[in-house]
Amino acid sequence: MTDAVEAEGLVKVYGSGDGEVRALDGLDLRVAEGTVVGLLGPNGAGKTTTIKVLTTLLVPDGGRASVNGTDVVADPAGVKRTIGVSGQYAAVDEYLTGFENLDMVGRLYHLGAKAARERARELLAQFDLADAGDRQVKGYSGGMRRRLDLAGALVARPPILFLDEPTTGLDPRSRLGMWKVIDELVREGTTLLLTTQYLEEADQLADRIAVIDHGRVIAEGTADELKDQVGGERVEVVVADAADLGRAHEVLGGIGIGEVGVDDRTRRVTVPVSGGASVLVEAVRRLDDAGVTVSDLALRRPTLDDVFLTLTGRSAEEIDDTEDQQPSTEEVAS
Repeated sequence: MTDAVEAEGLVKVYGSGDGEVRALDGLDLRVAEGTVVGLLGPNGAGKTTTIKVLTTLLVPDGGRASVNGTDVVADPAGVKRTIGVSGQYAAVDEYLTGFENLDMVGRLYHLGAKAARERARELLAQFDLADAGDRQVKGYSGGMRRRLDLAGALVARPPILFLDEPTTGLDPRSRLGMWKVIDELVREGTTLLLTTQYLEEADQLADRIAVIDHGRVIAEGTADELKDQVGGERVEVVVADAADLGRAHEVLGGIGIGEVGVDDRTRRVTVPVSGGASVLVEAVRRLDDAGVTVSDLALRRPTLDDVFLTLTGRSAEEIDDTEDQQPSTEEVAS
């Protein structure tokens, strides 16, 4: 299978000397043609910088990358002809109507007046925006703006699409709507690189997931494979008395296959396990024998934070402002 996106040893550095920040530090990535790869990682891990390099908005300081066989540094114009991009924030003109936004994009792509108008109406219908197409975008909801922005990325029917956290900030209903739209694009054969903080989003949309942290891919596989890396299941116990936390830690450590986590504030003890319901029964027996009174006990699959904490040492919500730094003008591809 041909790789639509390839990156080898990508490096991107902001600043110099003591203030140097390596946003990308030897990143390797491949996206096979016709597949979806989710780039998952905490804020500041390098996800957005990766997208900016691959879409020619930033010039890398080292390594190489190609999109659809075209080098992103040697021929940025060639790359732009084959891609669509939707960033973290909807890039739409709120004083134009939805139709006018898409029509403008079509004309910028030199589709011609008639073809641009037809494509705009087609996309408005596809993204369930037909009824709002002649209204100013400033009256659109956040979910509608995101759909319009994604529609704009598809005006020229690009074979490769880059989506940078497309559902961040959306309510659950709007997020599900975006998932449906993206899933339809994938079924039509679009190659997609998707960045997200949400494992459930990558699980829903991606064939494979690459976990990135500190500018490198640190793990790769399907969602289930990544969950298995951090322990397929968790026994989670809330003790009735905080004084029993130490004893519960010791008891559960005897049935676990990984490090036991203790949260003093919630009186919660968590341990990775294998064996399903049988290990839960064993946990109950051992806690009872140890005289530990339990107010809540459950067996569950790893959550997003379990994966993040194990693979990156921090949770998805911990903010790192590395990627908030603005590149200088000479770093932006012309």
